[in-house]
Amino acid sequence: MIAIIDGGSTKCDWVILENSGNLKLRTTTLGFNPNIINPDFIMQEIDNNQELFSLKSHIEKVFFYGSGCGTPDNSKKVADEFLKTFPAGDISVKEDMTAAAYAAYNGTPAIICILGTGSNSCYFDGNKIRTDLPSLGFLIGDEGSGSALGKQLLRRFFMKKLPKDLEADFIETYHLTIEEAIRSMYHNPRANAYLGEYNKFVAERKKHPYFQNMVFEEMKNFLDYQVLPYPEAGEVEINFIGYIAYIYEDILRAAAAELNLKIGKVVQKPIESLVEYHKKYLLNLE
Repeated sequence: MIAIIDGGSTKCDWVILENSGNLKLRTTTLGFNPNIINPDFIMQEIDNNQELFSLKSHIEKVFFYGSGCGTPDNSKKVADEFLKTFPAGDISVKEDMTAAAYAAYNGTPAIICILGTGSNSCYFDGNKIRTDLPSLGFLIGDEGSGSALGKQLLRRFFMKKLPKDLEADFIETYHLTIEEAIRSMYHNPRANAYLGEYNKFVAERKKHPYFQNMVFEEMKNFLDYQVLPYPEAGEVEINFIGYIAYIYEDILRAAAAELNLKIGKVVQKPIESLVEYHKKYLLNLE
């Protein structure tokens, strides 16, 4: 069997294929970003998933694409844990940007972007991925992401910047104290996911003029930091992967238009397109 996994910071989407290419299982686990979890957690989380546990001795190939796996050291940490779990498997671990490039590829060179809990970008010509810019993580990077929008919301709430109607909604929804927020941000191994959870409040009220402007400015911030530095930025399409790009697609396209950038496809969840890419190009099953 073959496992193809799209691993974000918050969760991993799994597809298990039989060697013929037929679907065996779809499932999810928590995210395996080695920058924010202990690698030992990977084996525990897989074994806690009864469906995966029952199949793990039959899995012979593993293609894992994960946030935080862009460095050799982190990639090896994750690969070592997968090898413990799938000892009979041929293990491949690459960063999530590679999965995004594969999933968003439509036959022509493009700038590929991730906008989920975190954010990132690359240039993909169909053969090679070129990453001109580093991913700086949620503390000083991840522009336009769910964690960035959550951070904006919390900052504006506590600093009394929200309009009165949104402030009242926020208080009624969360009853959040500054002590609880600080504790959850600074003593939480998944602080980026914690911040990203507050994006739900924004998304549910995205038609509010205040949030329309806040999200617009955050999307422009992403394009400024993660797209415009590419020399191809004004020439090729920009394709997006991720929930944040999907739910704010109209605002994202408006921000890109203001900067004379052309957005192509926007894919909410890359796993289906990723599986098709593997079947066609890497496994020769089509």
